[in-house]
Amino acid sequence: MELEFIRYGLSDYRKITGFFQILGGLGLLNLSFSDFLWGISSLGLCLLMFMGFVVRMKIKDGWVRSFPSFFYMIINGFIFWHLVKNYII
Repeated sequence: MELEFIRYGLSDYRKITGFFQILGGLGLLNLSFSDFLWGISSLGLCLLMFMGFVVRMKIKDGWVRSFPSFFYMIINGFIFWHLVKNYII
């Protein structure tokens, strides 16, 4: 992954991105079943994946290499939307 971040021109953000990805993943796996924590985690991961998708499109990686970030963005966006729809509206 280090070489990928260098290729993207974002090597300074590698550690902070990894930290937030791990934090978001742990938030989704939390054992307290906190909807608030799930919502924040899914929103954060959705935003990270959106930014990853934009970066891949910007460097012209193509759809096949960009699809995983798009797919995970959609999944996390759906989780967040579902939580908001069921608990706030």
